[in-house]
Amino acid sequence: MNDREITAITQKVIERLGHETPTALQPDSSDGIFTRMEDAIEAAASAQKVWVQLTLERRGEIIKAMRKKIIDSARELADLAVQETGMGDVEQKVLKNILVAKKTPGIEDIPHIVYSGDHGVTIEEFTPFGIVGSITPSTNPSETVSNNAICALSAGNSIVYNCHPSAKRVSARTISLLNRAITDNGGPQNMLTTVAYPTLETGSIIFNHKKVKLLVVTGGGEVVKAALTVGKRCLAAGPGNPPVIVDETANLANAGRGIVRGASLDNNIVCIAEKEIFAVDSIADKLISEMKKNGTYELRQFELDRLLKTCLENYDGPHGPRTKPKRDSVGRSAKSLAARIGITVPESTKLLVCDVGRNKDHPLVQTEQLMPIIPLVRCSDFNEAMSWALEAEHGYSHTAMIHSTNLEHVTIFGRAANCSIFVVNGSCFNGLGLEGEGPTAWSITTPTGEGCTSPRNFARKRRLVMVGALRIY
Repeated sequence: MNDREITAITQKVIERLGHETPTALQPDSSDGIFTRMEDAIEAAASAQKVWVQLTLERRGEIIKAMRKKIIDSARELADLAVQETGMGDVEQKVLKNILVAKKTPGIEDIPHIVYSGDHGVTIEEFTPFGIVGSITPSTNPSETVSNNAICALSAGNSIVYNCHPSAKRVSARTISLLNRAITDNGGPQNMLTTVAYPTLETGSIIFNHKKVKLLVVTGGGEVVKAALTVGKRCLAAGPGNPPVIVDETANLANAGRGIVRGASLDNNIVCIAEKEIFAVDSIADKLISEMKKNGTYELRQFELDRLLKTCLENYDGPHGPRTKPKRDSVGRSAKSLAARIGITVPESTKLLVCDVGRNKDHPLVQTEQLMPIIPLVRCSDFNEAMSWALEAEHGYSHTAMIHSTNLEHVTIFGRAANCSIFVVNGSCFNGLGLEGEGPTAWSITTPTGEGCTSPRNFARKRRLVMVGALRIY
């Protein structure tokens, strides 16, 4: 049975169920969208052989065209992501797409190392794996697809995706647009491929296919664990629960503004966003006041309790066990969440905050909630704040923030947290290069140690040794 026959059967089944196949999901191998994952992998393998024959200059020109395509399509992809997943904020997704296009490193990130001495010359180069297999999330779909595409192609690879089923339309659209940018500028078809209907089974095919040499997994803990057991080189982006400490030396106006901007980024669905505040008691009231000046509504504890019954799975009160957010609450706006319990907040409200006192074990503190609701825990001093923050971070070593002008506090917490991203006196997104220095990354691979990934992480190091020759001094 060929692709056309399979597609016809699939469409008949969907029509029988009363659904219409979205344009973005119609298998179209010219745009990299296939019915069978095996065919997607074979097409990517053929494309990669053509890609590596192009000069680096030519590849760079094509990657430049990919960046332009992302920028030109940033709003379309943001709209589609929110429509399909129900999560996030369109305007902030536009910013994230543009950030990816402008600040994802390219071919310039690939190093070349030369050793010269008495015995000749040794050259170490970072070269392609061949085909990269990428698992992408529903929270940042177009951003992760685009970021991984630029990294993979800069390193000389093609890339095949198993996208989150809840974001399959926007992910497929992103892949199609980038493939068109490649072919319109003289590159091969199918440098990026996927299937129209991704499943656990199609993901397993990527994991186990002999032609897929490198895995890049951005998702929940379970899929990361599965990827790490396959036995292939893997860039694994695991979970996080980023704490932010505010001590008695902090610039509270800056801290309040920075926390609100970070914790409300795309309605808090970004893994590096501030998830819980540990504030020294002497400045906690002033900090909340500053947050309220920047678009935050303060919930009373009984209101938080009512709201969390609608937002968290099996919520059993403020002293109940750690839990997880309900799907219909993740990435929803502060205004819509407040409305669930009959609270009308100003249109400008970006974030909900609640003072939970000294309850460091509150389920909202211990849970990566992915919602614009942030708990504030009162701490007697910096040492207690750090101890509780480390406990809430659960040893993920993902991301942490601190607002302090005490360099000793900054140093002690930075070392103890041992995180891939550590932001001082700023918002979480500064760590991704948004209003911060350095490149961006959308696969923060803490479990496997790469941290903020770049093209060199998508390449393998090879050595060429010329004995007794080519030394010119």
